Amino acid sequence: MTTLTEKVTVLITANLHALVDQALQRNSLAVVDQYLRQVDDQLANLADAAATVGGEVKSLERRLGDLDQQAAELDQAVDRLLTQGQEPAAAAAQSRLNGLRQLRETYQAHHGRHAQEYQQLLEMRAKLEARQAAMRQQRAELQALLELARSKEAVVRTLRSLDDVRGAGDSDLSRLAQGIYARLDQASTAVELRAATLDEQIERVLDQQTIAGQLAERRERLRLPAAGR
Repeated sequence: MTTLTEKVTVLITANLHALVDQALQRNSLAVVDQYLRQVDDQLANLADAAATVGGEVKSLERRLGDLDQQAAELDQAVDRLLTQGQEPAAAAAQSRLNGLRQLRETYQAHHGRHAQEYQQLLEMRAKLEARQAAMRQQRAELQALLELARSKEAVVRTLRSLDDVRGAGDSDLSRLAQGIYARLDQASTAVELRAATLDEQIERVLDQQTIAGQLAERRERLRLPAAGR
């Protein structure tokens, strides 16, 4: 029981934020999955232990009930024997009643300890299940974020392969290991910077075409020869 309690306590008090940080730094959910497997194992152990201790509690309760019934019958027997003038028999019955009461105290002490242990197991299971639910939700969110980060990084790599443009995006992208949110922000920034560069190139081409068209219209109006003639 002590070993089980220690293992479960470690899982309950584990720093989930630290586990998330490790997953982000390693770009992997392995550390989270390992924690969840350990939680599953200990939840199964808690269920077995709770079933065993809970069974003992119920057995002790039944035994206490039987002792209470026997004590009540003996208590009435002592009164009856006394009223009948059977002093020796009444004394013997009182002696047995005293023994039953002592035995009941012993069982009651066992029942108290087992009931407390059973309650502790139930509380630990509830806390561990809550941690399990929280980490499973975190895992789902982490998986989505990591997949999104990989997709955005792939876009950045594709855009970079078009030419050898280098700029502020490089320094931002070098900080991806700091965390998934930083990685997402940096990847998004790199995409925006590259898109802005492409937009500027397109705008320059369109401006040149517009100016060339305007000059051509003027030459035609002035009846001048086309450029290059």
